[in-house]
Amino acid sequence: MKTQTYVLNLGPQHPSTHGVFRIILELDGETVVKATPVPGYLHRGIEKLAEARTYTQVIPYTDRMDYLASMLMNWGYVAAVEKLMGIQVPERAEYIRVIVGELSRIASHLVATGAYGADIGGLTAFIYTFRDREDVLDMLEMICGSRMTFSYFRIGGVAEDLPEEFYPKIKEFIAKFPACCDEYDGLITGNEIFQARTKFVGVIPPEVAINYSLSGPVLRASGVNFDLRKNRPYSVYDRFDFEVPLGKNGDCFDRFRLRILEMRQSIRIIEQALEQMPEGEIMARVPKVIKPPVGDAYAEIESSKGIYGAYVVSDGSTKPYRVHFRRPSFINLGYLGKLCEGWKIADVIAILGSIDIVLGEVDC
Repeated sequence: MKTQTYVLNLGPQHPSTHGVFRIILELDGETVVKATPVPGYLHRGIEKLAEARTYTQVIPYTDRMDYLASMLMNWGYVAAVEKLMGIQVPERAEYIRVIVGELSRIASHLVATGAYGADIGGLTAFIYTFRDREDVLDMLEMICGSRMTFSYFRIGGVAEDLPEEFYPKIKEFIAKFPACCDEYDGLITGNEIFQARTKFVGVIPPEVAINYSLSGPVLRASGVNFDLRKNRPYSVYDRFDFEVPLGKNGDCFDRFRLRILEMRQSIRIIEQALEQMPEGEIMARVPKVIKPPVGDAYAEIESSKGIYGAYVVSDGSTKPYRVHFRRPSFINLGYLGKLCEGWKIADVIAILGSIDIVLGEVDC
């Protein structure tokens, strides 16, 4: 029988294509022959806008990239400017950055975990993870007054010290959250249907993950042991004892499972940071008008999606001459087309969800 392929546009829609994102699928029946990702629907020109703002005014724009982990987006940018100016951040501020950074990682992974359950057809998981994410957002709101776009980091430190009411709340969260992770494992990870939809689906071999510059949970699920917090420690991460979870098969299941394991490690890091945190200043001595010398600097951190980097060029004025961000969601999308080939349409949803992209960061 003579057959012919046809084209299906998947998206943009939410949540199965995770926001304003489209994939052009060439299909043979339900089998994907070719997949072409089409990003760009959320492009806001943040890098260009930065050229017309002062260095400090750029910080709120970074919030809008990965708005599920805004603290981490703040961090990469201010670290690059601090490097450019040779600013030494006070130790207490570094510990606070680690705590809010790991809380942001948990908040982001909870969305990834719950949304992925919904992608596969289990809406209950979404409700459970968002229940616990509220606790994280409550704590972040205590610190900076906002629940989504925090703009909490400053060039040289952080905006405010941790309030007294934050400490009992975080201790309560540390005590209860491991049981929440057990609950996710019992509800989702151990579910037979979930495993059938995700195990050995969308496998990324380790050498392919490296060649495509994938990073974060997507890379580590393929068994590649690379985490900036361990391999090139920044801030005070070299003072904490924690593990880097790895996957075995590099499939959708491993990428999902890894995020739950990483949340457990984030709790370990926060616990140690609270114990070790010294008293002292939360801001370095920085000029009122930030005016870095002529030059350039690049800084990178391990965000919830992978390696997030900021490259800043200064011409000696009060505004950046050029800013460019390395966005892990965008890089991780690079292999999506190849990854979907040969799978069914329903598997495309499972594969895309397992990569955990956020379009604000992809399009920038």
